[in-house]
Amino acid sequence: MSAETFFEMRDICKDYVMGEETMRVLKNIDLTIDEGEYLSVLGPSGSGKSTLMNIIGCLDTPTVGQYTLRGREVEELDEAELAHLRSREIGFIFQNSQLLPRLTALKNVELPLIYAGVPPRERRARAREMLVRVGLEDRMGHMPNQLSGGQQQRVAIARALVGNPSILLADEPTGALDQKTGAQIMALFAELSQEGRTIIMITHDMKIASHARRVVHIIDGIITEGGGTEDA
Repeated sequence: MSAETFFEMRDICKDYVMGEETMRVLKNIDLTIDEGEYLSVLGPSGSGKSTLMNIIGCLDTPTVGQYTLRGREVEELDEAELAHLRSREIGFIFQNSQLLPRLTALKNVELPLIYAGVPPRERRARAREMLVRVGLEDRMGHMPNQLSGGQQQRVAIARALVGNPSILLADEPTGALDQKTGAQIMALFAELSQEGRTIIMITHDMKIASHARRVVHIIDGIITEGGGTEDA
């Protein structure tokens, strides 16, 4: 395996012990992703996609197998190194925006930079830049309850982008939105993909998955390649 590998999983398995039984949720996952790729992982509830997402995001570890991100073997990292990897390499976007209700849009976007120790003036400038990027230049001082669902999700995307991560990891990013607003978020993802950002989107919705350039299916903990689309 090359030290220059961007993202690679080999023979990833995840077991959970339930009483006297062991349940294998992920089964020999092999997955390689190129930098700048727009990938969707499509699967129904109970397919293992949430477990896979947690391992991709370094929120959980596999029982066996090898996961390499930017040449680093993730299973060999300690907790401090994993936390650093999460904060520097992965931007998380969740189904519900998970904004802090007592902070403005600008302050919510600044949060990752506060944890990273970025000086106030720089982090404010970077947060403003990201909010402009997602079309919210006139909503920076608004509280989350003053924003629509789509605007809240755009703030969440700006927050994920502000640290310039290697990967945007999106978990059902339109699941809490109406169809029109969801389409707007997918259009924003398409723009980010065209800029060369790496996006991994987890979803159960075929229509949403089809916006990605490449689709893999996960069923009963097993991944198979699907098709992609060029009209995202």
